[in-house]
Amino acid sequence: MSKLKSCLNIEDLREQSKRILPRGVFEYMDFGSEDLVALNNNREAFKNIKLFSRVMTDVSAINLKKTLFGKELTLPLAVAPTAISGLCWHEGEIALAKAAREAGVPFILSTNSITPLEKVASEAGGNLWFQLYMWRERELSYRLVERARASGYNTLVLSADFGRGSLREKIKRHGFSVPYRISARSVFDMLTHPRWFVTVMLRYLMSTGMPRNENFPEEYKAKITADPSARSALRADSLHWGDLQELRKRWNGPLLLKGITHPDDARLALKYGADGVVISNHGGRNLDSSVAPIDALPLIMDAVGGKMTVILDSGIRRGSDIAKALAIGADAALVGRAPLYGITVGGQEGALHAIKLLANELEKTMAFLGCRNVDELNSSLLFKKISEHD
Repeated sequence: MSKLKSCLNIEDLREQSKRILPRGVFEYMDFGSEDLVALNNNREAFKNIKLFSRVMTDVSAINLKKTLFGKELTLPLAVAPTAISGLCWHEGEIALAKAAREAGVPFILSTNSITPLEKVASEAGGNLWFQLYMWRERELSYRLVERARASGYNTLVLSADFGRGSLREKIKRHGFSVPYRISARSVFDMLTHPRWFVTVMLRYLMSTGMPRNENFPEEYKAKITADPSARSALRADSLHWGDLQELRKRWNGPLLLKGITHPDDARLALKYGADGVVISNHGGRNLDSSVAPIDALPLIMDAVGGKMTVILDSGIRRGSDIAKALAIGADAALVGRAPLYGITVGGQEGALHAIKLLANELEKTMAFLGCRNVDELNSSLLFKKISEHD
């Protein structure tokens, strides 16, 4: 695709996505909560980390491979769970999963996807993980876990950071809501973005009808235009550590807890049976005063002491960001918005393009750092500014 060829970095893909998507859909994907403090701070925190370059090292052959939970990845990255992917591209979850499989990295499917988990597994395959939102009626969640297991998902990721719901004011102000509501404003928004309307929404309307949360239990399955009470009735703001213990009994594969920023929560995750944690502030979409995950990473590495897998999420836009996370101690990184920009521009090919951009940048960064494999990324490469008071 000519548009993909002109996209030399993730920001280029983002700009193309902004032109293609209705404003409401794009801003739901791209914006954060309240005043966008956490969203912007995630990027600033990465920018503030500086690296020492190293010279006189043969870097003619660089290996990006990483083993995670017994499976070899082509690079230390996984595609994060995102509920909006099916509105960026028709059955975008399948496109993302296929791109991840081709790239040799895991794909994490969201509970809130609008493509059934079984269809993603059968049509895409690959190293599939499943992200779980625990529901108030726990048995409904356990049934969903069994569906994921039966379909071949090998790793379970429990999201724990939703609280009582976030305040995404700018998104609401500009006309987008979940569930999606048909209004004069949203219809105008769709019709003024004809490529998206024809290739995404119209395809749904002519086949399965208005998109809906296909992984929800039948009694709560609602079209995205429906009353949101079904969604709120499912949300479990009563989540507690006993729920993690119970999942540990029911799931015999790798189990991760996502949404950790405090070192004490990482210790508790280890205590109650998690194999790893995902340090995340939900991409700046929940608590607007949240610490940037990359800033929390050193504290959490100290807290768990190498006893569990640590994955860094939120704010990654460059391969150098992945290098920084691994140098601090993370085992891998999650990327959410970057592949979403990719599928918006070019479907599976676009998502793969986004992953390849990050892989190429990571390789270039490692060459400047004198690292021939990802395990050589370590804290000796981190520049720490000495305070004038020290």
